[in-house]
Amino acid sequence: MHPVASLQVEDVDAAHAAAEAAGLEIVHALSDEEWGVRRFFFRDPAGNVVNVLEHR
Repeated sequence: MHPVASLQVEDVDAAHAAAEAAGLEIVHALSDEEWGVRRFFFRDPAGNVVNVLEHR
């Protein structure tokens, strides 16, 4: 899975909730990385994978 874009947001939990509400396919669950990043990946309607992240 290689994302075509990475989007840094201020509230990744809200972005995740919005993606789910929009019916987007979550292809990597919301997770906390060891290096201080919280992220998830979704597939857009064109089939592209997008990384959404927040630095903590």
